Amino acid sequence: MAYEVIIPAAGQGKRMGLGKNKLFLEIEGLPVFIHTLQVFEKDNNCDGIWLVVSAQDKKEMQSIVEKYGVKKIRGIVEGGKERQNSVFHAVKKISNQTIVLVHDAARPFIQVEQLARLTEAAEEKGAAVLAVPIKDTVKKVEGDLVVETVERSSLWAIQTPQAFRVSILKEAHEKAELDTSLGTDDASLVERLGLPVQIIEGNYDNIKLTTPEDIYFAEAIITKRRNK
Repeated sequence: MAYEVIIPAAGQGKRMGLGKNKLFLEIEGLPVFIHTLQVFEKDNNCDGIWLVVSAQDKKEMQSIVEKYGVKKIRGIVEGGKERQNSVFHAVKKISNQTIVLVHDAARPFIQVEQLARLTEAAEEKGAAVLAVPIKDTVKKVEGDLVVETVERSSLWAIQTPQAFRVSILKEAHEKAELDTSLGTDDASLVERLGLPVQIIEGNYDNIKLTTPEDIYFAEAIITKRRNK
């Protein structure tokens, strides 16, 4: 199933403690966001990549994209104040006759077979997200006191990509902008329309690189895949 993908890359990654965009951090000699872009570059179903960047990073990111020969870039779009605004800037540029994925640039370990299952579900249902079942016990806390242990069998940790019919994602973002509503992710905006969102089970390798400790996990995942 053919699709285009929006990759928000405009955040500053303050929790990584680098003093610059964490996506420039190199793993195995490649910037994090290039690892991510290369997954979509190699997927035959991907018709185009929309990279959303901050104004201060645009020139450097464009240079790096050219250096590593990423050919599927449809556009490098300047982001907005919030991630949601950034995604909407790119959504406006995409034709309605396609499926669109939204994927965090800081999740470099997504696999092509997951993309296929996700896009097929979005074509059928209109919206689909990758997720994994929660493994840890979850407790509701007020202040520093536990008030409830949450039953976890129905709890899932949501990942990206998230996949949508473009018309649905545009409508969801337009309504959110009209209502000045800020969602936790793109799927939450679709949920506000009263539309279903299909869960597709992903895997635990699809981590988001957020803190310095995540780099150790990233290196371990690369080593594991190399040794298969």
